Amino acid sequence: MTNYLRHNWYHIGGILFAALSFFYIFGGDSLSSIQTILLASFMAMLIHQCEEYSWPGGFPSMSNIVMCREKQAPDRYPFNANQCWISNTFLTYAFYIIPIFLPKMIWLGLAQVMLGMLQIIAHGIMMNIRLKSIYNPGLGATVFLQWPIGIYYIHYVAVRDLAGAGTYAIGLIGAIAGACILFLIPIAVMRTRNTKYPFYKNEMYGFAEKKIRSMLS
Repeated sequence: MTNYLRHNWYHIGGILFAALSFFYIFGGDSLSSIQTILLASFMAMLIHQCEEYSWPGGFPSMSNIVMCREKQAPDRYPFNANQCWISNTFLTYAFYIIPIFLPKMIWLGLAQVMLGMLQIIAHGIMMNIRLKSIYNPGLGATVFLQWPIGIYYIHYVAVRDLAGAGTYAIGLIGAIAGACILFLIPIAVMRTRNTKYPFYKNEMYGFAEKKIRSMLS
């Protein structure tokens, strides 16, 4: 069961998104306005993950081959399936869900939405430069969901004067720290070419498979 979850968590995330959509439509009035925005932000992250790993997918090869230029063990180093599962579910879900239940902690909400907005650095700039492309899996959700939702949250907070300059700064610091704790540090700690948790072949490549495979030669 654990191994099934390790290689299918992003599909389950898609099911969770569908369930939350029904709640959003039929039970959303039980949440405050700020909670509704933060819930939408979490749902956008679920879509972001599905885009990366399900359709069009291929983020493992983007990470290991395109970004890290790994040729020896691209299916498991430095990014492997176990670390990916832990980072994207246990850590990321907690980071996104906790602020929904603590809506008065504005800095926490800012950190949540800003983490999604920071994805533009990797997906909108770094990966496209390395791949020589205008798209990579994850960019669509970042541009069309995470940025609009993040901007709306910041606008909501600003027009109601719910935060001062210091709160925005703490939120940004929290987002950067979140990126490190959720993704960068786990990769650094759990990376090994001897891991027994490689990505399956059907998980490795999706978008631009031919171009990415050519980088291995």
